[in-house]
Amino acid sequence: MLRRYLAKRLLIAIPSLLIASLIVFTLPRLIPGDVVVLMLAEKAYAKDLDELREKLGLNRPLPVQYVEWLSKVARGDLGESLWTKRPVLEEIGQRLPVTFELAVLGLTVALLIAIPVGVISAARQDTIQDYVARSAAILGLSVPAFWLATLLIVLPAIWWGWRPVTGFVEFSKDPVGHVTQLLLPAAILGIAAGAALMRLTRGMLLEVLRQDYVRTAWAKGLGERVILMKHALRNAVIPVVTLLGTQLPQIIGGTVIIETVFGLPGMSRFLFDAINQRDYPVIQGVNLVVVSVIVLVNLGVDALYAVLDPRIRY
Repeated sequence: MLRRYLAKRLLIAIPSLLIASLIVFTLPRLIPGDVVVLMLAEKAYAKDLDELREKLGLNRPLPVQYVEWLSKVARGDLGESLWTKRPVLEEIGQRLPVTFELAVLGLTVALLIAIPVGVISAARQDTIQDYVARSAAILGLSVPAFWLATLLIVLPAIWWGWRPVTGFVEFSKDPVGHVTQLLLPAAILGIAAGAALMRLTRGMLLEVLRQDYVRTAWAKGLGERVILMKHALRNAVIPVVTLLGTQLPQIIGGTVIIETVFGLPGMSRFLFDAINQRDYPVIQGVNLVVVSVIVLVNLGVDALYAVLDPRIRY
């Protein structure tokens, strides 16, 4: 049953990916500026501009360019960068692990914040712990990631002469330094997501704790930890898993600023540079990869429901 459900969802995802491909192909061309003019430094004659457009294939109608690009994508070819002439898939393959590590660590930080604090806040409703947790969640949602990143770089450098590691340390050369340099950026990414997840965890857990089966568990004399972790949290966490899947695009979007601030050679920073250069194949390829990852993550979230709650059937 699960396999049939996943197969149906994959089939449904195909039209979504087609629509996403049309959007990621069209929107970069609406950005002000001409990549050909940028490449020739605005000093070439009209003849030179026309020759370069023809060489790059930018002089053909957009529908023709889209169909040709989509046919290449179907064969696993995302094209070549207009500037470096290197395959986009190769460029993404070098940078995707950095962004992936950063996003996974950010989600891990969010869960480490959300689940324990949300459980404590719900179990100690309207106490000092609850008020502190709710206030911290509101603060975490309110503080922009780029502002927090700037403060964590500037203030320790002024007060204690310490600054986080900038640049990039490869895992093969220094595993400890590699992980260490990602901890602070991941914590900044995970704070806002963790605050939103914490608020939802608290609200859903409070709702579940009012259910009859939980009252029965209390009446049977079960301990608080058993009731919270074994009976209540498992049912309360299903909407949290759904929100966790929707938080992934926000975390990936947040990596654009974080990777730039901390000098990490990730995919988001690569996309930012490509937008400045109007490198259409790179913009299209990166966005299509991100959309595909999000579709697969949402599919995995749906499949996880049955693991968390066996009553769910597909």
